[in-house]
Amino acid sequence: MASNDDHTVTVSGFRQDDRGHWIMLLSCGHRQHVRHQPPFINRPWVTTPDGRNARLGLSLECVQCLRGDPIPADGCDG
Repeated sequence: MASNDDHTVTVSGFRQDDRGHWIMLLSCGHRQHVRHQPPFINRPWVTTPDGRNARLGLSLECVQCLRGDPIPADGCDG
């Protein structure tokens, strides 16, 4: 889990699930799908290596940590 009380974590990497959707790997151990599915979800940055690399180290609040969700035992959720 995140080391501070505000649950701020960083993006530590990306991988694809078995459907080819991108999953953001967070420093706390949680994972978050990041899809580009216009017009509903606009994240064109996730479709390119440069776009994903630009997000590495980005700080964000982990909603799963806020909820108290356990870290997946196998290290993945997709």
